[in-house]
Amino acid sequence: MSKSLYYRFSQFVGFLLGARVSVALLLTFALYVSTFFLFNQDETFRKFVFDFKVHGIIFCTVLTILAGGIINQFYDLEKDHIVKPFRTRIQSFIKQKYFLYAYLALSVISLGVAWMISHRVFAFFVVYQFFMWLYSHKLSRILIVNNLTFVSLTLYPFFGMMVYYERFSKKVLLMAIFLFLILLCIDIVKDTLTKSVDKAFGYITIPNYFKSRNTNIIIISLLVVTMAVSMKLILRTGISGFMAYYFASGLLMMIFCIYLLLNSSRKSKFLTLNILRFWVFVGIIAMLLNGLEGKL
Repeated sequence: MSKSLYYRFSQFVGFLLGARVSVALLLTFALYVSTFFLFNQDETFRKFVFDFKVHGIIFCTVLTILAGGIINQFYDLEKDHIVKPFRTRIQSFIKQKYFLYAYLALSVISLGVAWMISHRVFAFFVVYQFFMWLYSHKLSRILIVNNLTFVSLTLYPFFGMMVYYERFSKKVLLMAIFLFLILLCIDIVKDTLTKSVDKAFGYITIPNYFKSRNTNIIIISLLVVTMAVSMKLILRTGISGFMAYYFASGLLMMIFCIYLLLNSSRKSKFLTLNILRFWVFVGIIAMLLNGLEGKL
């Protein structure tokens, strides 16, 4: 591979990492699955495929998430040099000004498409993009607010779809609470692994404000509440199929995570983080399989 080709390839990979493309792809997949199988159960697949308004909203969401990833890495650059040295090394092949140009372009295109869909959709994404920027610029450094804002921004597009389809029910509400709690646990556990770096750069997180023991109590308490929500979903909402198996087996998964957290080692926290992340992905697959089973 020539030096020029290697440099171009490194720039491309650097941009993908800076924009958090893998996160955007996962959220896109989750949005399509939840939209068709949870929020939009009455519409046929053919009608859904040709519902360009929905595709437009998801397209705007993807662009906004990519833009959010770029602006977040711009503000977290110094911290990422220590926490994610490989990624920042790859990203160094692109000047920061080009990341900002990409951020502006993605934001403008997203808002332009949103405007063509409707004024309400445009307002929805203006709010989304503003809080994406505000989180990266200010809110990520404020105790508790950082975790709550991050999780809320992750779930914001799903809330938009729920409002769009006017799909309000006890089951949907409990599933939203379950996902909120899981993502909150993931974010706090992640902060325990970057505790000293966060403190050095002025990020006031739960792990570097409270003692390690208190942080573990908070995470374990959240997992216990999540287990209670899972049991309510199984017993009170009539949930069935793969989703019922998912929430039932999730009880064992969370008990195992609690056991790991009691160990308090860095390795156990890293393992807990990846188990919880994997479980979110398993939930998306379970919803897909459950939906396909219902449609057939």
